[in-house]
Amino acid sequence: MKEKLYTIPLNDAVNVQDECPFCFIERKLEQDAMDFVLGSSSSYMESDIREQTDKAGFCREHTKKMFDYGNTLGNSLILKTHYQKLRKEMHEQFQSFTPGKSSLLGRLRHTQSASEKNPLQAWAESKDCSCYICRNVQETFDRYIETFFYLYRNDSAFRDKIEHGKGFCLHHFGVLCGSADRYLNEKEKAAFYPAMFKLMEENFARIEEDITWLIDKFDYRNKDADWKNSKDALQRGMQKLRGGYPADPVYKAK
Repeated sequence: MKEKLYTIPLNDAVNVQDECPFCFIERKLEQDAMDFVLGSSSSYMESDIREQTDKAGFCREHTKKMFDYGNTLGNSLILKTHYQKLRKEMHEQFQSFTPGKSSLLGRLRHTQSASEKNPLQAWAESKDCSCYICRNVQETFDRYIETFFYLYRNDSAFRDKIEHGKGFCLHHFGVLCGSADRYLNEKEKAAFYPAMFKLMEENFARIEEDITWLIDKFDYRNKDADWKNSKDALQRGMQKLRGGYPADPVYKAK
């Protein structure tokens, strides 16, 4: 099947033969978003972009990555106007707040229902899960999931590379399973799931074997034995479980 512009990044990710092509895609999208927000394009100077970052803010993870990325001036400008908007919201929350009465049962319980939450707690928590970078990465990533199923259904060469590849991390495997119900019909799902189950079981066994040999290499009796595929087994094993790239260096401005 002839490549189209929107299928090239996904094919590239699969051809890398990484532990998970979607981790590869997600990392690239995040780095592109960081470059857009703080890079040489100076998008933070554009009023429409600043309006969006002021409203969405950034999660804890991306706030740290923005600091590590560099560009003190860009980060400071973004924070300045975000603080201005946040202080206005905060004042409105404080003005409308009235302490509620808590029941004895409520005080004894360790968890709260949504209706029992302190409104200031709910407002603060809403800021924890609002992030300009997360949102932009997710919106583009969702389109790659759709592209994956388009190629899986229509491109036999792509399907073959997936079914004979290294599988997916557990996180993105879950995303695929949730999306299969949306993009595949019943007949297609009847073939897709067994193929994915086989793929995941084989590759989890492969990772476990690599980690086991990595451990065995610490035995003095194996000090001169070949490392086989175990030298990077720890980071690959971590990626397979939770996604991402534990061994990646900090991503900085070019």
